[in-house]
Amino acid sequence: MPITYDASARRFHLTDGKTFSRVLAVIDEPGGNPGLQELYLGAALPEAAVSCAPQGFPPSASFDGYHQLAPYAYPTAGRGDFRPTACAVRESDGTCGPVLAYAGHTIYPGKPLLPGLPAVYIEAEAEATTLELTLRDAKTGLEAVLCYTVLEAFHALACSVRFHNSGTQALVLEKALSCAMNLTGEWELMHLYGAWSRERQPERTAIPHATFTLRSNRGASGHEHNPFLALLAPTADERQGEVWGVSLVWSGSFLMEVNKDVRDHVRLVAGLDPCHWRLLPGEDFHTPETVLVRSDAGLNGMSQRFHALYRRRLCRGPWRDRIRPLLVNNWEATYFDFNEEKLLSIAGKAAELGLELFVLDDGWFGKRNNDNCSLGDWTVNTDKLPGGLEGFAEKLHALGLRFGLWLEPEMISPDSELYRAHPDWCLHAPGRYRTQQRNQLILDMSRPEIQDYLIDTISGLLGSGAIDYIKWDMNRNFDEAGSAALAPEDMKSLHVRYMLGLYRVLETLTARFPDVLFESCSGGGGRFDPGMLAYMPQTWTSDDTDGVERVGIQWGTSTVYPVSAISAHVSAVPNHQVGRVTTMKFRGDVALGGNMGYELNLATQTPEDLAVIRQQVDTVKRFRSLIQQGRFTRLRDPFTSRIAAWQFAAEDQAEILLCVFQLHASPNPEDIYIRVEDIDDQALYMDDAGVTYAGGVLKHQGWRACFGENGHREDHDSLVLHLRRV
Repeated sequence: MPITYDASARRFHLTDGKTFSRVLAVIDEPGGNPGLQELYLGAALPEAAVSCAPQGFPPSASFDGYHQLAPYAYPTAGRGDFRPTACAVRESDGTCGPVLAYAGHTIYPGKPLLPGLPAVYIEAEAEATTLELTLRDAKTGLEAVLCYTVLEAFHALACSVRFHNSGTQALVLEKALSCAMNLTGEWELMHLYGAWSRERQPERTAIPHATFTLRSNRGASGHEHNPFLALLAPTADERQGEVWGVSLVWSGSFLMEVNKDVRDHVRLVAGLDPCHWRLLPGEDFHTPETVLVRSDAGLNGMSQRFHALYRRRLCRGPWRDRIRPLLVNNWEATYFDFNEEKLLSIAGKAAELGLELFVLDDGWFGKRNNDNCSLGDWTVNTDKLPGGLEGFAEKLHALGLRFGLWLEPEMISPDSELYRAHPDWCLHAPGRYRTQQRNQLILDMSRPEIQDYLIDTISGLLGSGAIDYIKWDMNRNFDEAGSAALAPEDMKSLHVRYMLGLYRVLETLTARFPDVLFESCSGGGGRFDPGMLAYMPQTWTSDDTDGVERVGIQWGTSTVYPVSAISAHVSAVPNHQVGRVTTMKFRGDVALGGNMGYELNLATQTPEDLAVIRQQVDTVKRFRSLIQQGRFTRLRDPFTSRIAAWQFAAEDQAEILLCVFQLHASPNPEDIYIRVEDIDDQALYMDDAGVTYAGGVLKHQGWRACFGENGHREDHDSLVLHLRRV
């Protein structure tokens, strides 16, 4: 059983039977309160061994520092625990410090839904087992129901908390995180940091005897920090060693804290932040879900567990499993300067080359000829598109292309009809200057009438059936986080209410239009997180489309997110972000590491580049099922080597696609051998040229990568090797 309870020992054992065990127990604490402590978190234990786990941290009459050492499963503030806590509750008298004592539990097959929140899901009750542990504060009547779901087949543990106010006074959840975990031993941490155009750069560091804080307070998960953190054994690398991965299914402001105390115990807490939710008597509040996975096979093992779970049980709808279309986007080809004739010249060439989707980016609506107006006025500019969206879509469909459209629904321009009609609809502080970024403000998504406006407006665009794809952009973060509709005592919870409002809009639209492919975007990859992935199965990974930069960005993104979620386009050179010139072949081989598309003017490419594009289109169509649904492995790190490599393998190891990139040439270079993973070392494999290889040699010695006619003397070169088992 994934979850068992020993009544005599008051002990719970949660395990997937293969990779992890978590042992919790009810321990009588000072004052006689039955507290919930974490006795063990690590490799999977057989049931017979659980009774040998540590017996918890019992009270001592001679020791008054009990709470600062006990390994609480859900630590609370105000009780003498000076490490990071998961919960802080302000009572009506101003004091803080609930005593959350064990009050009961249930174990049942399946997994509950989280109302109003994205979460991983199951398709059959037998896929999961759930433990709900009820903790109760006797003074206030606050209940915290800790929900732990073991997803055996995916080797994952999902954690969330439901707060219920069963008392008579209003309470304020100042801090309401989703999970806490306690570890012993030596650990390092890794997170993904970045900025616009260089998102999700891996950074690894030792854990100090202090608190490491990872947070976003931007109203979005953000370019700077992803809602993910890994704890690694010091000897762990991509292929070996123990790793715990922690991923938060949330798209707004968040907090992750890791503390190493003076006794070398490590605690991690994670969840949304800030909270400040006013919980009235009889009301509930659900925290977003945190997903934990453990690997003994290093970072790749951790990543592959997240990939499988998020691809199959977080992404939803028909597009979860559908092959994604090859597209061209007009943004870098035209920016705002386009008309229908110019767009159709690009579309015609796209159809001729075998592409499948044309995406019309910013500039099609209102009087939008630059970025200083019209956001919120989602009516077509007929000077640019005389026949409207439907007329333009008909012409694309006649070419055999689907039609995609860019929107930035959460934003509003001060120069817009919507703002003139509703100047209070933006986030703002009364009497204060309204700070603009990119000449725009943010709609107050906490307000139901604004949510309804967006649902109705976008439904009107999609209702004709002419639009097959939506690129949903969001180009700025919070400044004056105020709402004209919230009571003063609720204003601090605006970050949470905004995101819950956005999730309601996305839930409604994606359910209403399941055949529309939605892609998330936020100034590039500024909101690439599991919360958005639940509604939109792919995300624009970065505005930086330079091939060299993209190797690192896609490498870091794959730490958590499946390749099926990564949008990767080929753009023009010199590159618009860094000015670098690379070959069409190199850019295309890099873009194979995601949902490939083009971000350039196909109508102006040279005959030589068009020939390469035709070949790339054929290659993508041949391999995209393997790329989207195969097992992805990182092989050689672009952050530590001038050579990078990754691969895709079929589940049965019958087919492998190996991609190798030379980022910089070297004089008198070493021989480069790339060891292939997920390969049958007892079988023979053949490449597309008919050359036969021994699987054992490829796995243990590697494939010798030879770049260019002059050996290794070319910057920005790439090799792609396709193998089939014979």
